[in-house]
Amino acid sequence: MDAKASQTLERIALASLEKCVSKLSRISAGKWSVAAAKVSMRSMEEVIKEHSSGTRGTGAAVYFEVRGEYPFTSMVVFRPDDIETLSRGFLGFSFSKLPSLNQAQELLLSELGNIIVNALISSLSNVLKKGFLPTAPKCVQGEPRFLLEALWDSLGPGKHSLVTVGLDLQCDGKVTRSEVLAIIPKSMEAALGAAL
Repeated sequence: MDAKASQTLERIALASLEKCVSKLSRISAGKWSVAAAKVSMRSMEEVIKEHSSGTRGTGAAVYFEVRGEYPFTSMVVFRPDDIETLSRGFLGFSFSKLPSLNQAQELLLSELGNIIVNALISSLSNVLKKGFLPTAPKCVQGEPRFLLEALWDSLGPGKHSLVTVGLDLQCDGKVTRSEVLAIIPKSMEAALGAAL
């Protein structure tokens, strides 16, 4: 990815999600913040290796396929062990920890993922002057490799531009981290370069 397009994409992602967490903090019981944002060229294996080191157990991800002139895929990754903090911070009351997510917990994660990804989509739409239509969120639980392979499913081998944004939620003295991942197609990179 061109360095200017990469910086622009990073600024768009950061600004859109800072605005999003500001709104979430106003309507939630917890305080949301953006921990970090970066754009990098990564292969699926590199991303899996980064996310698997030090990670134990399963994760949960909310997937989106975003349609439009520049279709892309995105997901928000949560730790199921943090469901109590996430539910308390977002809804004001805690869901119990279970061995696997139940329907109410999946709905909570899907709604959070929807709010977060739509903030990014809206900013990209404004910059590119193009419409995007995300599919209904799909919540999946599994090992990091399984979750990340599904994100890469429609792409060929090799490296792709990956937007990564960490989000923190602080509630009742606990902090949980979720992560937004979006794979950006070459057509969108070119359009961002032209829009500069």
